[in-house]
Amino acid sequence: MNETKVLVERIKEGIQEKKGKNIVIADLTQIDDTICNYFVICQGNSPSQVLAIVDSIKDYVKAKTGIKAFAIDGMHNAQWVAMDYSDVVVHVFQPEVREFYNLEHLWADAQLSRIPDLD
Repeated sequence: MNETKVLVERIKEGIQEKKGKNIVIADLTQIDDTICNYFVICQGNSPSQVLAIVDSIKDYVKAKTGIKAFAIDGMHNAQWVAMDYSDVVVHVFQPEVREFYNLEHLWADAQLSRIPDLD
């Protein structure tokens, strides 16, 4: 498994650790002129859960791969936090904000993988 796919897997585990829901992995590798190779999109039900998911992703990725995010934006209101891992951008939303921006629809030509919720 290449480094980017390992990174996506560690991100997914970090999300699941804090009960993040509706995980979608968008494979953008077959689309020209994208800012990254993968989007990982998920949601938490409150600002505190969104922040807990972000912290869990940071911890999992750093512990398992040694990789740190280049940038994290949106922590101040925790409605939509974007984490930039260069080849992978993670979007952690609150449900209503996710529905409004509907990134899955914007990237409908990407290969989308929906990960079942762990409950």
